[in-house]
Amino acid sequence: MCGILGIQDEKINLAEAFNLIQNRGKDAQKIVKKTNFQLAHCLHSIVGEKVIQPFEGKGIFAANCEIYNWEELAGKYGSKPRNDAELLFFLLENVFDEAEKSVNKTENKDLVSNEQNKKTKKNEKAKNDKEKDKKIKNEEENNKREVTEKIKKILNELDGDFAFVYKRNDIVILARDVIGVKPLWYSLNPFAFSSERKALEKLGCKNIDELNPRKILFYNLKTKEIMFEEQNFFDTKPEIKDSKEKIKVKIAGLLKESIKKRVPNRKIGVLFSGGIDSLILAKVLQDMKVDFTCYTAAIADPTLTDAPDLISAQKVSAHFGFSLKVKKIKLEEVENYLKIIAPLIEDSNVIKVGVGLTFYLACEEAKKDGVKVMLSGIGSEELFAGYERHQNSLDVNAECLAGLLKIYERDLYRDDVITMHHGIELRVPFLDHDLISYALKIPAEYKINCEKEGNEKEEDYNKEKIEKKNKTNVKKETKENKKDEEDGKVESDNKKIILRETAQDVLNIPKEFAWRKKQAAQYGSKTDRAIEKLAKRAKFDSKSSYLKQFYNRPNVKLGALFSSGKDSTYAIYLMKLHNYEISCLITLKSKNPDSFMFHTPAIDLAALQAQAMNIPIIEQETMGEKEKELVDLKTAIQKAKERYHIEGIVTGALHSNYQRERIEKIAEELGLKVFCPLWRKDQELEMIELLKNNFKFVLSSVAAEGLDKTWLGRIITENDIDALVKLHKKYSINVAGEGGEFESLVLDCPLFKKKVNIDEFEIKEEGKNTARLIVRKAGLKDKSL
Repeated sequence: MCGILGIQDEKINLAEAFNLIQNRGKDAQKIVKKTNFQLAHCLHSIVGEKVIQPFEGKGIFAANCEIYNWEELAGKYGSKPRNDAELLFFLLENVFDEAEKSVNKTENKDLVSNEQNKKTKKNEKAKNDKEKDKKIKNEEENNKREVTEKIKKILNELDGDFAFVYKRNDIVILARDVIGVKPLWYSLNPFAFSSERKALEKLGCKNIDELNPRKILFYNLKTKEIMFEEQNFFDTKPEIKDSKEKIKVKIAGLLKESIKKRVPNRKIGVLFSGGIDSLILAKVLQDMKVDFTCYTAAIADPTLTDAPDLISAQKVSAHFGFSLKVKKIKLEEVENYLKIIAPLIEDSNVIKVGVGLTFYLACEEAKKDGVKVMLSGIGSEELFAGYERHQNSLDVNAECLAGLLKIYERDLYRDDVITMHHGIELRVPFLDHDLISYALKIPAEYKINCEKEGNEKEEDYNKEKIEKKNKTNVKKETKENKKDEEDGKVESDNKKIILRETAQDVLNIPKEFAWRKKQAAQYGSKTDRAIEKLAKRAKFDSKSSYLKQFYNRPNVKLGALFSSGKDSTYAIYLMKLHNYEISCLITLKSKNPDSFMFHTPAIDLAALQAQAMNIPIIEQETMGEKEKELVDLKTAIQKAKERYHIEGIVTGALHSNYQRERIEKIAEELGLKVFCPLWRKDQELEMIELLKNNFKFVLSSVAAEGLDKTWLGRIITENDIDALVKLHKKYSINVAGEGGEFESLVLDCPLFKKKVNIDEFEIKEEGKNTARLIVRKAGLKDKSL
């Protein structure tokens, strides 16, 4: 793993910015300066010859890569590179060499044509010149398409993780692996790029974006035009039809191969919690007779109970005879680490910092041993369905795929910068492309449904625990995880079943370890509890506000899909609570009252609510026709990206796969991140949280048995929530209205500087259980009135 930095300016001094990322590679550093362009690289060499970058030929190139099939590809393409980066440089040079030969042939033909044209009449010559220009233009377009397709083909052949920059003439190409294991950021003001955001900030760059891993960026230094090309991603179809026994053998084989290719010819480390993922890594390494050490970190303080991960790691390592090293710190030491970690990962998100602290401590210990490569079990949850949202999903593998699309923002950048800060390269066997491609097609019932055939072992082992879990875990998870954005939830016993069975039946891991219940790292190590204690001690009202002092910048600039209702408003509230900047609201005004995608009652008040929040709003009209309305949504989001330079969008989706999948597709096309802080949240819990957080909202429409016009226009109370729960039991309505039973309108909440006051309204009754609130006149009032 290495570091890359570059800018469209040969006069700017890169030294200070380059210094910020030099922990990424201390074995060699080099800066290449060309006319109006600079490219810098720092090398992290694991074994063998130090091949110093950037490379120079007809183009210039720098990469941060670990390509495992480079020798095979070198043989295929007839080259003799010294390492993987040089192989990739050779392949890209060849693509452009061939393209230039094609252009030269066209130009030579045109010269012959020009000689012939001299003998023609003037009007014929003019006609020929016009046709020639058109022909040349077509040739150039075809040439561009061929170059693009060849580059995509090359990247698709690479087995490994990478981020690179290649410049040829006036064209600069930026790309990374489709999962996003290796980071890459860029800015257009000025055009610059780096492995870490902080280096671009040091250069004074504005509107910095993380390159979406599924995008290849092409930038023209002369015209300043930017173009993106899409890389192919994984799919969940067709579903594997093999027997469960055959699937388990296949999983074990893919895991062994993935781990084997990631083991260098030197001692390595394993980030170890004693959970199933890190245990599989360690057990396979042991079977391969690899020299490795497990590293575990925890908060050990008299004011806290023993860290579950520490207890488990010690027990498991003792059983298997693993070499284990433990890094323990006291509560009083935590804050000094937080001051380092939050700026390092450029984020104050509670989950990211909590997990990051565990990583940091383990890497600190590994660095003392001279470890340069560490294996992590990250990615297993997404492949084998290890989160609560998988348990509640109607399409488990689609949920797994959605998680993989987001893992680069949620986990991988944090893990990369922390390990590289200690001069350690992180390798992630569960994110091997062959394993991903296979695991996403495994039938969902083999992954997560403990009531279906094949889970007898898990049920037998946990039969005494299940009843207790059902009674106590809801309360515990609600308290500990209520502000977590999406995941971070306790991994319960009935998840990742096929992986656990593979561990037990094929990898010979005893049942007690294969089926051990595992908490997320921040809970298992007690780092989250430590942050909570320190926040309370310092009299902060939340962990987020406490951590914000260590990195007082917005985490990501977001546009919020806003409907005027409780869900979209609450999603905004939660993201702001976690220090995310809401740069604008995006509202679709649908003319179809039965729109599949968009809230329609009281949508005209969205602009008034935006005024109350002091957030600019983009309003886009749509006819509300199914699927066609998505074109209007994309237009609105594109406007938000161009006008407010948003990096992602937040949506208030709770349970609608239809809505979320389409939003995620649009965001992916536009290179934006997606945040769904309410996704799969218990609906009754959401309603209770709304009232607890001083949200004042009314129902603006009803359309369900048990509801009528008397529900409209009055502030919802706890008694109303109780009534909705009863209606749920009687008529199976959704307590939060997720089935379209009702829509809502927020009149006041902590985000509002002033409250919305409805001055005139009428209720239009369309049937016994169907009615709408029509607001004729509304305004803003001071909250004190």
